[in-house]
Amino acid sequence: MKNTYLTILLLFTGLSYAFSQQYKISGTVTDASGQAVPFASVYIKGTTKGTSANIDGNYAFAIDAGTFTMVYKAIGYQAVEKKITISGDAIENTVIKEEAYTLSGVTITNSGEDPAYEIIRQAIRNRRKHLLEIKAYTSNVYIKGVQKIVGAPKKIFGRDIQKLLDLDTNRRGILYLSESTSTFAYHRPNLIHEEMLSSKTAGRNNAFSFNKASDLMVNFYQNLLLEGKLSSRAFVSPIADNALFYYRYKLLGSTTENGTTINKIQVIPRRENDPVFRGIIYIKEDTWHLVNAEVYLTANSGINLIDTLKISQQFLKTEKNYMPSNINFQFNGQVLGFKFEGYYVGVYSNYNMQPNFPKGYFNGEILKITRSVNKKDSLFWLNNRPIPLTAEESADYIRKDSIEARKTSKHYLDSLERVNNKFSISKILVTKYTLNDRFYARRLSFDPILPAIFYNTVEGLGYIYGVTYTKGLKDRRYYNIRPELRYGLSNKVLTGTLTANYYYNAVKRANVGVRFGSGIYDLNDLGSMSLLGNSMNTLFFKTNYSKFYQKEFMNVSTQRELLTGLYGSLSVDYSRNKALVNTTLYTIRDIKGEVFTSNNPFSPEDDSPQFPTYKALIVTANLNYTFGQRYVTRPDRKIYEPAAYPTLDFTYKKGIRGAFGSDVNYDFVSMELHQDEISAGLWGKFSFSVGAGKFLNAHAIFYPEYRHFMGNNSLFSLPSLKKFLFLDFYQYSTNAQYAEAHVEHNFSGFLTNKVPFLRKLKLEEVLGVSYLSQPIKRNYTEVYFGFQRLIFRAAYGFAYDGNKCVQQGFRLSYGF
Repeated sequence: MKNTYLTILLLFTGLSYAFSQQYKISGTVTDASGQAVPFASVYIKGTTKGTSANIDGNYAFAIDAGTFTMVYKAIGYQAVEKKITISGDAIENTVIKEEAYTLSGVTITNSGEDPAYEIIRQAIRNRRKHLLEIKAYTSNVYIKGVQKIVGAPKKIFGRDIQKLLDLDTNRRGILYLSESTSTFAYHRPNLIHEEMLSSKTAGRNNAFSFNKASDLMVNFYQNLLLEGKLSSRAFVSPIADNALFYYRYKLLGSTTENGTTINKIQVIPRRENDPVFRGIIYIKEDTWHLVNAEVYLTANSGINLIDTLKISQQFLKTEKNYMPSNINFQFNGQVLGFKFEGYYVGVYSNYNMQPNFPKGYFNGEILKITRSVNKKDSLFWLNNRPIPLTAEESADYIRKDSIEARKTSKHYLDSLERVNNKFSISKILVTKYTLNDRFYARRLSFDPILPAIFYNTVEGLGYIYGVTYTKGLKDRRYYNIRPELRYGLSNKVLTGTLTANYYYNAVKRANVGVRFGSGIYDLNDLGSMSLLGNSMNTLFFKTNYSKFYQKEFMNVSTQRELLTGLYGSLSVDYSRNKALVNTTLYTIRDIKGEVFTSNNPFSPEDDSPQFPTYKALIVTANLNYTFGQRYVTRPDRKIYEPAAYPTLDFTYKKGIRGAFGSDVNYDFVSMELHQDEISAGLWGKFSFSVGAGKFLNAHAIFYPEYRHFMGNNSLFSLPSLKKFLFLDFYQYSTNAQYAEAHVEHNFSGFLTNKVPFLRKLKLEEVLGVSYLSQPIKRNYTEVYFGFQRLIFRAAYGFAYDGNKCVQQGFRLSYGF
């Protein structure tokens, strides 16, 4: 009897093992002419388990033993169902035929309107219902990203492109190849959380993929898509509430699939340069769901950096809904003679439409990557990769992985550095020259020569030069040390500083630093002009806008993340501060009627010191909190996503009298709320900053410790949202209270895009207002408008003191 029980137990165990064992089904999906059908969907009928074919039509995925009905489908093709029995690895090649979309039975209205318009109206009426019908879900996601160079110049900046980018003799090759698998969770309206399970990057076995499922999310039920990703404006969905204003439609035909009618509709822009899609969408009658989409964007649509982006979405039915089974982005473009192309494909499977998320599951972390994800071996990927590699991709993995160990060897890195570190005067004239030693994770960077030269009336012709040494440690920890010297030929004063920082926790963005020495600094701690800008104005326009003082100091500081979105810093600064005077009045271009002013901004004709020499011990604490901060957690760091909500800054400064001979005694508090580039949909984006502060006491305070503002006295300046166009650099700094506000809207070509000549220039319109109130300037307002392109901006503004216009004119800016 005991043996009988054992036999039965072994029998059931064997059967259980046989039925639970997974096998591999693979094959090729082709059309009737034998051509591969790229990215066809392959899945088990009645489930959401399946995969996508690769760009060559090959597919493969793991499957349990048993009998199943397999479904093969692709956009524009008839779905094919096959009943198969799996008892071992199987090869199943499948031919799918192009879908026959006909116009038979279609009724043309008396107005001659294309029938597509009524179908689109129905889809628009049901858009919001379909947008809200998905409350939550989880799924498995596989992502593969490929970026290739398909053409390149022979050299750039004297360097061989083939060797630099590791290309073949035709200067072609894969730059980036990476795969990842993850679990993805969503809850309406926009809560997401993803956990990466495995990651592989060609030639970098220790690296972590940058693939992210949320980057592939495209929901055509939303009115606007891809906000802030490919353009400064969003793109209008073909079934948006106002889509009829932007699109024309043409019904290409209808077909019957599983007893329901599917309509194939071409979407056509009404205007060539509107931010809209082109292509084909498929809409199911009765429910008016979007069941497939194959659309693209071009440079005419306003996308940046790339010429064409094709987006393909295939859907499968889950309960009462249609969910993406695969999403594919294909792109190409050309920049500076480099021709590139590539694709990102996401395969979604094993949907759970009724998940039960624990409390606190959605906490701002949109992606979590652990150290184990890149430890999977080639056998794991061979058995679990849902999309087979193409021959080119497989060869790229093999070649790059085989030489990875060699590339990290000391011999290889030394030979590489001998070439890259080779000195030439052209390398250091206008850019930094860096000596790298990657094997020991250290580098030495020398400042460029020409930008270090300056001229002002305090120091005369001067030079400021620094060298930075950086040493990398484990877990992205590192430290750097920077000595810097400054010398003026006219005042004959040599100053120098030494700065050291230790970054000890990349996940918390934590560091400690010390800085000491002496230097010559702008009286306005927010800066007035760049060294180059002030030098040009002084030498050629006889206007010495910037004013300086000398500071001997020691500073100790620390910063780190305290909580998600909350960043704190603390610093202690001890200094001896001395007023300076002009030592030269030389100018290359002597302009009649123009005279240099003294280094005292409040006494332009009298070079008497603005303040006595004094000592100051100052403690500064700052808290910076971003509401709703989202982030990606990687084993080696934490990456903050661009903020969707404002950031609040709180600062407290204390001047301590008596300690170490300190002469200052004050308390200062300030608060500021700000956010950059808030999407306004088709209207572009806007930014704002609103702040206020007050000296709670100012018993002993000197001008360098005043609250300063970012003013501007010159035609040219560096751009900043918080920079006034006409406010004097120094006159309105305060030791009392203030309120400040800046608002700017960038229309992102909404208006200029409608003017043919301006459209080609790709100009962006800007409109802004700045406001300041403090004891001397109670009600100061600036209004400006202008245009910008890349790093250049031209604006015309008006400055009002109360209701009186006190200044107006053009302002030009350059830089980021």
